[in-house]
Amino acid sequence: MATFLYKLGRASFLKRRLVALLWVLLLGATGLVAATNASQPSNEISMPGTEAQEAFDLLSDRYPGMGVDGATARVVFRAEDGTMDDAANQEAVAGVLQELEQSSDEVASVTDPFEVGAVSQDSTTAYTQVSYLVSGFELDDADRDALEAAAETGRDAGLIVEIGGDALFEIPATGIAEVIGIAVAAVVLVVTLGSLVAAGLPLITALVGVGISVLTITVLSGPLELDTTTPILAMMLGLAVGIDYALFIVSRYRAELDEGHSKVEAVGRASGTAGSAVVFAGLTVIIAMAGLAVVNIPILTKMGFAAAGAVAVAVLVAVTLIPAVLGFAGDKVRGSRRTAAEGDDTGAPRTSDEDGAGAPGTDAGTERPNMGTRWARQVIRRPVAVLVAAVVGLGVIAIPASQLELNLPDEGSSAPSTTQRQAYDMLAESFGPGVNGPLLVVLDGDGGGDAMAAAEQLTERAMALDGVVAVTPPQPDESGTTALLTVVPASTPSSTETEDVVNDIRDLAAELEQETGATLAVTGQTAMGIDISQKLDDALVPYLALVVGLAFVLLMVVFRSLLVPLKAALGFLLSVMAALGAVVAVFQWGWLAGPLGVETTGPVMSLMPIFLIGVVFGLAMDYEVFLVTRMREAYVHGATPEEAIVTGFRYGARVVTAAAIIMISVFAGFVSATEPMIKMIGFGLAVAVLFDAFVVRMAIVPALLALLGRSAWWLPAWLDRILPNVDVEGERLVTAAPADATGGSAATAATEAAAAREEETVEPRR
Repeated sequence: MATFLYKLGRASFLKRRLVALLWVLLLGATGLVAATNASQPSNEISMPGTEAQEAFDLLSDRYPGMGVDGATARVVFRAEDGTMDDAANQEAVAGVLQELEQSSDEVASVTDPFEVGAVSQDSTTAYTQVSYLVSGFELDDADRDALEAAAETGRDAGLIVEIGGDALFEIPATGIAEVIGIAVAAVVLVVTLGSLVAAGLPLITALVGVGISVLTITVLSGPLELDTTTPILAMMLGLAVGIDYALFIVSRYRAELDEGHSKVEAVGRASGTAGSAVVFAGLTVIIAMAGLAVVNIPILTKMGFAAAGAVAVAVLVAVTLIPAVLGFAGDKVRGSRRTAAEGDDTGAPRTSDEDGAGAPGTDAGTERPNMGTRWARQVIRRPVAVLVAAVVGLGVIAIPASQLELNLPDEGSSAPSTTQRQAYDMLAESFGPGVNGPLLVVLDGDGGGDAMAAAEQLTERAMALDGVVAVTPPQPDESGTTALLTVVPASTPSSTETEDVVNDIRDLAAELEQETGATLAVTGQTAMGIDISQKLDDALVPYLALVVGLAFVLLMVVFRSLLVPLKAALGFLLSVMAALGAVVAVFQWGWLAGPLGVETTGPVMSLMPIFLIGVVFGLAMDYEVFLVTRMREAYVHGATPEEAIVTGFRYGARVVTAAAIIMISVFAGFVSATEPMIKMIGFGLAVAVLFDAFVVRMAIVPALLALLGRSAWWLPAWLDRILPNVDVEGERLVTAAPADATGGSAATAATEAAAAREEETVEPRR
């Protein structure tokens, strides 16, 4: 691996114009295709194999033209003066209904609240439901404008009118998330690298990779029915890892230059060592994202593959485009840290590394050890105290995770200022909270059963259940073999009481089928939320086993150890549980909700925990690989376990710290998003990176390694023979050929000279 990436890095450096041109052409091509082939994303959440999905599919088949699978809008009316029984108010509602029926060719039906009993007991509030033939994504702006215009007609007549439902769906905005993340990343890079040019390279290359990924996802949104959050999450992850991977390679390149190697040799060595770590770190993220497919929820699978694709592009950019742009940057990448032999590609080797430290395990002359060195030595002196404090601290933060409640988002989680939230609240106040989450019960007699007889019996038995306030009259399909009725629970859609109602109704299925021959199934958004939560719970253990197992094998290959990968996995579990605890505390309990802009608290969205686990696992392994590969490199070159820990922190702590701050900034920027799921995932990822990078990797990892000593790097001989040797440490780059005076190998001296001549044409010597 190291040898291949060494050659690839050198080739990209020497052919930098061609490499840069190819990436620019690829970016331009994807942009052109995206501009000329715009497609609409999908907002459908399907769950193959669940009762709710099967019932929903049956409704779509048996009730064509009724808009049961299209967008809906609930227009809620409230009388400011008098009641809805007043003639003037009824006339105003009739005018709105007529306007709604004529508002779009896609309108399937409009209910009359006075005919269907959709008027509150105190007669102050009524609502109509508008059903469309197409989804909210397929409605155009004219359809939404007409819907809002009809509501405005009611307001002009003296009514309070608000609109709920997915007909007003808008693609979620991320606010200034990207700007915040990139701005903070730029500041961190300048401080870390001490050069505007060096700081700009990771930003530019990361933006190229993210641009290609997001534009590709945009093109595929329609054909693959991708969700609107998919490109946002791919951008979030791709931007973070793209900057981090570039930072790691640029930092190693500068260190190799400080060792006295020529630019082309430094690029090759940085690509072979840091590039190998980047490839394996990227593989762990890709495994974690692609592993979401085991859950068998299409929306989650597509999000995972899209994010994995963005990471793969970031890795390719890091190992090809970064070496190329380093060739264009010349000595400017070193900023004020140039040597006395400035501009000379064959300067004598230096004894200090990029942070002012000397050879592994020692300090250079009388220079003060850097912060990473000092911290590692402190942890080694008191490993038990550090380990206990870190584990207990994260354990306390993880406590709220035991109260985690999951459900799909509804309009109750919208901002209070939105018309959707106001319509939701008006319905809850006047009709009870359950009206916002009605249950659709489908009775199918296609196999010879009597659906209408089953519906009559179900109505009687459902009304006798605790938590049910109303059951609508059954509605047969055209053939009379299917009956549809609506059950209104007494509790909110996301409550455990409503879940009990769903389970109680489903418990009646066997008895009804035995008596009438008709099958029963419950669907609707509330039932969907319950089923998806259950499916995610069932898939969590297989998902963790697959992802952690594959990553364990991968890390075992990288580190040639059993205990180091095991420690990495256990540390990840601790950080992700602490992150989930923080999410519950903020988004479910409301702690710090005001400062973080969380306007509504409630259950955590069902998709969030497993997606968080996938992303955080990949990122946690990034830091593990970045930090511990330096330790492994020092250990195999003869350092003691304690010296190896210090060396890893001397060379890697500053880069890992900068990478973590950048990731935290990128993710935290998405907390400003208006979409609750994006806001929640952004916060969860930010705190997860905070815990994993600064507590697990910076404290728990060195403490455990110090306690384990040489046993940390133990691997059974038989397993050592089986596992492939990928040489992440770049040992073959050192031993393959004797070093020449330029710091390269004799075998590459001619190439070095050619590279130097090429650099003369780009950057004249001073």
